[in-house]
Amino acid sequence: MERIVGNIRLVEYAILRKHFEVYAFSTYRQGGVSTGAYASLNCTPYVGDDPQCVRQNQEILLNTLPHRPRELVIPWQTHGTDILTVDEDWLVATPERRHHLLQGIDAMITDKPGVCLCVSTADCIPILLYDHVHRVIAAVHAGWRGTVNLLVLRTLRRMHEYYGTEAFDVLACIGPGISWEAFEVGDEVFDAFHKAGYPMHAIATYDPCAKKHHINLPEANAIQMKYFGMHEDFIEDCRICTYRRHEDFFSARRLGAKSGRILSGIMLRG
Repeated sequence: MERIVGNIRLVEYAILRKHFEVYAFSTYRQGGVSTGAYASLNCTPYVGDDPQCVRQNQEILLNTLPHRPRELVIPWQTHGTDILTVDEDWLVATPERRHHLLQGIDAMITDKPGVCLCVSTADCIPILLYDHVHRVIAAVHAGWRGTVNLLVLRTLRRMHEYYGTEAFDVLACIGPGISWEAFEVGDEVFDAFHKAGYPMHAIATYDPCAKKHHINLPEANAIQMKYFGMHEDFIEDCRICTYRRHEDFFSARRLGAKSGRILSGIMLRG
């Protein structure tokens, strides 16, 4: 699915279509004011873009969403496994305290309406989760390190611990990220997935000419969800490869680390 407002295009997710109380999206590159490797709709504040452009891009995005959230919560990701619960303490925290809490966070959960949980990606896999029974949402940044370290599974378990989430309660959206055909890795990454216990026949192939492995990150994350107990019918993969479609979506492998980011967000309408 796609939402188009003027020059702005957003990926939307069909699996949430009947659930009007929640909204999720991922941004395209076009329609903002940033330039160079950040051109043009970069909404992430910590990747080297002009802060004024970032603020303007965020305002453009907020004006595009069908329901304006009270805020975009964008963590400073580090490819780790720390999960932030956005709760009542967060809502009353000072800006300085919030800035501190967002450092080193790669997944967030909340049951608070009006708060848009976001993750920033440019080849990594954004995953948005919705527990439609308990009305709890989560946003997960799953690069290869987060995937090896089972961050999606950790997030689902946190949702279960804090809110009572069960596998059959959850709908999942896998956003734009690098495809297995494009995600070429060395032996060390392959070995990390193997040691983590993944079924390598299901997520990896080998290119004998390039002498490189290819890893299917979306499928590896879907395997974590199935391990939690989710059925594949409740997992939607948008199947957009950021590397192959770098003109529409930011790709760090194409543009370098100092470049723009896709913003994927989910919020409960309040």
